[in-house]
Amino acid sequence: MNGPDRRTVVSVQIAGDDYAIRTDASEEYTRECAAYVDRMVRDILDGSAMLQPHKASILAALAITDQLFRLQRESAAFREEAASRASGLSAEIARRLDARGLATRS
Repeated sequence: MNGPDRRTVVSVQIAGDDYAIRTDASEEYTRECAAYVDRMVRDILDGSAMLQPHKASILAALAITDQLFRLQRESAAFREEAASRASGLSAEIARRLDARGLATRS
């Protein structure tokens, strides 16, 4: 590491347990993430009174991972679509410029 450790420790609570999170992110962002995880765990626990908290945490992690993977796939599809459209537009512009004798020559 090139400089002093700039990480901070943020205290959060998830499913009734306290955690001290060492992070480079802002305190606000870290709390937002923890609150999201807490909601996911609590939603799962509310759906099954007999489920142990550690198992609810695993199910929440799976649900969050599913969300992440779906969004990554969507993002990749959007990037591919944008690249394809940009390539098509670039080719169309070059074709029109060439048709008018305005294309640059190397």
